[in-house]
Amino acid sequence: MSFLAALAPAAIGALGGAAGNAVGSAAMQGLNSADEAFQMGLYAQQMQHQEQMSVQSTMFDEAMDERSENMRQINTLRDVEMTQRKSRETTDTNATRMAPGRRIL
Repeated sequence: MSFLAALAPAAIGALGGAAGNAVGSAAMQGLNSADEAFQMGLYAQQMQHQEQMSVQSTMFDEAMDERSENMRQINTLRDVEMTQRKSRETTDTNATRMAPGRRIL
């Protein structure tokens, strides 16, 4: 009897430990599942943010390209205007030199 008396607490402890491990394991699986769901939510949110940033970046690049093209056109018009002005000044100077009755100083 002393042999069974000595084994009884060990057997009860082993059964309690196994049940405790099963409960602990189920709890850990639940926490892992919740953490995985949370991580997936963060990943989805990050992907949505990156897509939005990509759209904004594309819109900005297009606006800058359009602005650059407008500046090129403005500069071309200024160059044409300067060329016309120089041509007019040259023509006016030549006409003044060739005008009859005018003295060239």
